[in-house]
Amino acid sequence: MIVANPSLQALQEAAQLLKSGALVAFPTETVYGLGADALNPSGVAQIFDLKGRPKDHPLIVHLASAQEVHHFALDIPAFATELMHHFWPGPLTLILKRKEGVGLDASGQQPTIGLRVPNHPLALDLLKEALSLGVMGIAAPSANRFGRVSPTQAQHVLDEFGESLFILDGGACDIGIESTIVDCTRGSPIILRPGQLLAKDIERFAPNELRLMSPEDSQNAQLPAQKAAPKASGTLLSHYAPKARVRLMSPEDLQNAQQSAPPANLALWTHRPLTPSALDPSSSNPPVWRAMPSSAQACAHELFATLRAFDGMGVSEIWIQLPPNEPEWQGVLDRLRRAAHA
Repeated sequence: MIVANPSLQALQEAAQLLKSGALVAFPTETVYGLGADALNPSGVAQIFDLKGRPKDHPLIVHLASAQEVHHFALDIPAFATELMHHFWPGPLTLILKRKEGVGLDASGQQPTIGLRVPNHPLALDLLKEALSLGVMGIAAPSANRFGRVSPTQAQHVLDEFGESLFILDGGACDIGIESTIVDCTRGSPIILRPGQLLAKDIERFAPNELRLMSPEDSQNAQLPAQKAAPKASGTLLSHYAPKARVRLMSPEDLQNAQQSAPPANLALWTHRPLTPSALDPSSSNPPVWRAMPSSAQACAHELFATLRAFDGMGVSEIWIQLPPNEPEWQGVLDRLRRAAHA
């Protein structure tokens, strides 16, 4: 059930649902989350079951303010406190050492826990209402089936889970890709998942050289324990995937691909459509084209909605123009590479 323009009464109802152990979907500035009381094992278990998510894959816990961090985490380094001060509320998740016996299920049984304060008025209002009932934080991964395309609109959540879920509608998410995840447990910050918040912003508060963990390193079980990344949301090699096969293609690849007949049921997200000479005039099912924005911010905003729209059209293959390998594009590149990983 979608609740449009939620009133205070609707927020209070949602908070009561969370307190009772039920699930609530709500918007953040990044994507829509599927929320449960982070300290309620039954509620957290429902998230894993509904999403089909492995029980050892941690959830991010959303907080009403930085003050609640100390309920979940300990041994918080000074640079992590600086990051909270400068970037919360905002699209930044910090991985911190978890307090013994607190948030075990939400953390996926890990000794660390991911925390963030979202920068969305509806999310913050919900968190504050829930906090007033004793809900210290809301565990909320993206509101979609595990490994699939994240939702950026309330309708996406409804399409995913149906009418039985209580969904607070806050409009389309401003950013459109998930938060930057920073590991704060190994002496200096390490970016486990890029997002809108860039490395150059974070490194101003790094006591040592900032490092970006590659997707391959984050999955490397052979790394020594002191170098291995803690498990975190959205860091599997294959993730954010539509039903259709995704191919990332450079402008040269796209040009070469036009020399042969495009496959049936093709969609393109590129700066330019296929040239007329590449199209079969007798085809009853010509390729679908959507223009890819030229800015990283606009591209992030449209990314998941575009993939979902293509899936809704029943396409079998999606060609996406590879964005430039530049700092502001790292969040988009990360999502696209994982979506295209076979």
